[in-house]
Amino acid sequence: MQNNTFGSLIWLRLVRFANQSNQLSNEFLRQFDLTTAQFDVLMQIRNYQPLTQMELAERVTVTQGGISRMLVRLENEGYIVRKCDWKTKTISLTEKGELVVARAMPEQVKFQSSFFDEVLTEEEQKTLYTLMTKVHKNSQKKELPKE
Repeated sequence: MQNNTFGSLIWLRLVRFANQSNQLSNEFLRQFDLTTAQFDVLMQIRNYQPLTQMELAERVTVTQGGISRMLVRLENEGYIVRKCDWKTKTISLTEKGELVVARAMPEQVKFQSSFFDEVLTEEEQKTLYTLMTKVHKNSQKKELPKE
């Protein structure tokens, strides 16, 4: 334990929290027949529709191949529609997709917020948000070492 820096301990705690939160969210969203990744994709489509598959892939944490497979599933479920306008294929929610997002979103927001609302004061939440924003912005500047 002595080789760990405080920063590495924070990172490990964040990773554990993110993994546990994703597992709990997957269980929670099962009532809507959605996974956390599908919910994220549907929310991005809802917020930015119509958008291309490339634009969508940039907004979510799913690989290009993963997004293709997920879109096929979401299309088969009737949640999305892909339209081709000349050379551009765009993705939008169907009425069924809009309904499932409208049902799931407030419940998922309430569920996720409970992780923080139950243990942190409003001031602590603001501080955590500010600090995480600062760390996130710094991480966006990082480059991987050249091989």
